[in-house]
Amino acid sequence: MKTYLVTGGAGFIGSNFIYYMFRRYGGDIRLINVDALTYAGNLANLKDIEDRDNYTFIKADIRDKAAIEKIFEENDIDVVVHFAAESHVDRSITNPEVFVETNVLGTAVMLNAAKAAWEKADGSFKEGKRFLHVSTDEVYGSLSDPADYFYETTPYDPHSPYSASKASADLLVKAYVDTYHFPACITNCSNNYGPYQFPEKLIPLMINNALTGKKLPVYGDGKNVRDWLYVDDHCKGIDMVIEKGRLGEKYNIGGHNERENIQIVKTIIKTLQEILPEDDERRKNVSEDLITYVEDRKGHDRRYAIAPDKISSELGWLPDTKFEDGIRLTIKWYLEHMDWMENITSGDYQDYYKRMYKV
Repeated sequence: MKTYLVTGGAGFIGSNFIYYMFRRYGGDIRLINVDALTYAGNLANLKDIEDRDNYTFIKADIRDKAAIEKIFEENDIDVVVHFAAESHVDRSITNPEVFVETNVLGTAVMLNAAKAAWEKADGSFKEGKRFLHVSTDEVYGSLSDPADYFYETTPYDPHSPYSASKASADLLVKAYVDTYHFPACITNCSNNYGPYQFPEKLIPLMINNALTGKKLPVYGDGKNVRDWLYVDDHCKGIDMVIEKGRLGEKYNIGGHNERENIQIVKTIIKTLQEILPEDDERRKNVSEDLITYVEDRKGHDRRYAIAPDKISSELGWLPDTKFEDGIRLTIKWYLEHMDWMENITSGDYQDYYKRMYKV
């Protein structure tokens, strides 16, 4: 039975990945979830699988060398899927040190622990071991030419502390591959959306605000473009890279769903108006009148767009979910899980929200 160590498994993409893996492999795998449970980590995301015999949760910080080494010593880990990271650009602008500590130093701790556990006396590595580092398209910077896309060969040009920290982590993984022939792959994905996403991110933020009649803060002119990828499609891509990806390679995973931010906001409004029943009191809150343009984010990249040609041609991956379908699935999920949203948006989040958007 293959044992997976998933870091950051209580977060948005991590929890979706754990569900995906159990749907795909059932009882044929063992999965260990390591998460520090920061504001973005929520064990309620995983309540439906927490009693599985082949699932274990360990509360630990990836920066904690002793804790991570202990996990490797006590378990024969076959695959590390490294999601754990500070991931919100706005937070990185106000507190960049935390992003360096978690995203760079934390990745170094994970690499060293895996290397120590997997390396043989002759310097080679045990058969079947693999480290999958999950990264972002933001490491590439911003595209100015509408005809351009990010490829695996695109030079790194990060513009925020967040993207710089992820670029640093990517290069650290690459250095371990080049120096030690460490068995790793890197994936760089476009913007994910779907269930369990913390509402500091655009789509759940707009859904929650629209339902409660709050302003919908849009940075700058709203014309910044992002490529949107439904989270299950991303999870499928990660699994395929683990199973069939060439060691030492990086793979871009993108949805070919480019949208301006303002388009996303208006699509959410329109979809909510279509989905909410006529007698739902929240329906009267949902209006484009809520759209409020706010001061642009510092260093705000204009356009991201990923070319997933390599993962498609080498591994046969293609996204299954059109944006029009994925956004409806996402909105329906939040409507059916408003208790989850209410719990996660209480307390400190409200103070953070007021500071960031000044609305």
